[in-house]
Amino acid sequence: MPLNTYIENSREEIIRSVQELIAIPSVGGDPVVGKPMGEGPYKALEYVLDLGRQLGFTVGNIDGYAGYAEIGQGDETMAILAHLDVVPAGDDWTYPPFGGEIHGGKIYGRGAIDNKGPTIGAMYAMKAVLESGIPLNKKVRIIFGTDEESGWRGIKHYLKVQPMPDFGIVPDANYPVIHAEKGILTIAFKKDFSGEEVSSNIEYIKGGNRENMVPDRCTCSFVSKRDSDKILTHLNTFKEYAKYNMKADFVPVDRKLLVESIGQSAHGSTPELGVNAIGQMLAFLCTLGLGESPMEDFIMFLNNKIGMEYDGRQLGIDMEDDVSGALTANLGVVDIDRERGRALVNIRYPVTYELDQVMENIYKKAKECDVDVEIVGHNPPLYVPKDDPLIKKLITIYKDMTGETVEPITTGGGTYARALDYAVAFGAQFPGRPDLAHQKDEYIEIEDLILHTKIYARAIAELAR
Repeated sequence: MPLNTYIENSREEIIRSVQELIAIPSVGGDPVVGKPMGEGPYKALEYVLDLGRQLGFTVGNIDGYAGYAEIGQGDETMAILAHLDVVPAGDDWTYPPFGGEIHGGKIYGRGAIDNKGPTIGAMYAMKAVLESGIPLNKKVRIIFGTDEESGWRGIKHYLKVQPMPDFGIVPDANYPVIHAEKGILTIAFKKDFSGEEVSSNIEYIKGGNRENMVPDRCTCSFVSKRDSDKILTHLNTFKEYAKYNMKADFVPVDRKLLVESIGQSAHGSTPELGVNAIGQMLAFLCTLGLGESPMEDFIMFLNNKIGMEYDGRQLGIDMEDDVSGALTANLGVVDIDRERGRALVNIRYPVTYELDQVMENIYKKAKECDVDVEIVGHNPPLYVPKDDPLIKKLITIYKDMTGETVEPITTGGGTYARALDYAVAFGAQFPGRPDLAHQKDEYIEIEDLILHTKIYARAIAELAR
């Protein structure tokens, strides 16, 4: 059966499978026996492995950390790397984030585009190749990770106990094909306080869900009603001047004043597409007036060195190259109380730079303000030249399937491609589509899902012959 015919005939099954996978809230959780990433990711893993069995694939569960589904035969292995975990849903969705509802030809839900829809598409692409009778001289194995959003423990464990694939493609970025991914660096700024009372009466500041998400909420609690009139008056003036979305209210029980900053979530690799609620709160507090306690010094440091910026300029890391563009920095999480402060910053740096070049000025700026720095996570850049055979073949496949004349592109996002010795990201978001990964109202267009499935079927047939 022709590839596209099978996919069109399976349209309803593909859509239903995406909806069912979205309905599993696979946010990472506390480990339990046999489920190292928590209940949600494991349920998602069970779902795709069961689907793989139904589709006639050979499947395997790698100690609950990862899994795979495989077709074909041969000495070489082509990998398709996908992930089943999702970032927290966040607030203010139009439709339920784990509902998988269809509206206007779009499937809505957390993970619809990142990465559940593309994963299901790749699985049905494999089934289309299987049903077509096209002879494969390589194994084709889709590998399911369960911790891509927060540490890569799943894929790292997989590669410890399974052979390295010969090459791979990853449906977790953009079409036509990604030939360069910026380096990904997460740092923590930290400072211990004495617990003494501070002149501003700040009790705590908390904001953000993950370092790789632009935070859409940040809350500051003031420990007493003292100066509440001053705070509220300044908030009204500040909102009018800055045009930030902020509000305040008293806690019913103890009448403490809570100020809330409301932003707009976006992927940490594209902070310019969001509105940073933490940055807004820092600006408000610093214009309100701070004293000279260690806590207030830390707040001032975060505001002056990052704040609402996302280019790293005040940290001295505003770097850029001709291959992958400018560095971005996202202040993703803050947790400050009377005892200590901690802030997580997610940095995407250009592919021609080294980690030491990025960290040099960060250490310098932090030392000047008596702030500690910790490298929490780091993935070096990925760079495959545009004239590489795999890049050229994927570009040809994309052109043939869409009729579009395109060139390879770069991304600030990080994909499983850099986990393998030889792999690149290929899809699944099409040019011109909004980047909704890690944002509220995430969706995948049904026609895009079907086209993506057809492209992957063609890629499997071409690359695994």
